[in-house]
Amino acid sequence: MPRMKTTAIAVFALLAAPAFAADPLYATLETSAGKIGIRLLPEKAPRTVENFVGLAEGKKEFTDPVSHKKVKGTRTYDGTLFHRVIPGFMIQGGDPLTRGASLGARATAGGSDFGTGDPGYRFADELKAGDRPFDKPCQLAMANSGPDTNGSQFFVTEGFGDRVSQLFPRACAAPSGLCGYTHFGEGVCGCDLVARIAAAGNSQTRLVKVTISKDPPTCK
Repeated sequence: MPRMKTTAIAVFALLAAPAFAADPLYATLETSAGKIGIRLLPEKAPRTVENFVGLAEGKKEFTDPVSHKKVKGTRTYDGTLFHRVIPGFMIQGGDPLTRGASLGARATAGGSDFGTGDPGYRFADELKAGDRPFDKPCQLAMANSGPDTNGSQFFVTEGFGDRVSQLFPRACAAPSGLCGYTHFGEGVCGCDLVARIAAAGNSQTRLVKVTISKDPPTCK
């Protein structure tokens, strides 16, 4: 199960629902293995898409987990690693602790394990009872460590359907009554890379940069 280990976080982000244009919105994940194109779903998860786009473009302030200083104008995802991968299941990235780290690394020079990093805030899940977004492979969702603990870490699925049943929204004791993983994008090209990245192992593939566009991505 994709989990984002957390440290103490001072702020729980209560994000106002952002307004998005009706035009499609895409993210291109350019990795050291190639490109994965994702259609973002602001109509389904507006707060989550706003957060991802803001971090990707360097427009959203976050707290650097190494320096513990506020940072803005830095493209959070560029240069990070897919630090946790499970063949047949998913590839997980988005931990700011991994920015600039060497391939194969599992922790920072200071000893902080990859997977424990966050942007210094959390925000609520966007889940719908009965939703089954993971019935298809190559779906983009937020990693978390429990209800309403989203930050910067995300995953892209390789498995689907009953093979990933733990990802679907389910009843629980959370304030919303649901637990699960917020789905906010679906692959449109380059999805064959997910299996290759998973097979390569933890921290063996770099997320070189994330580009946000209204134009459909080209993954060749």
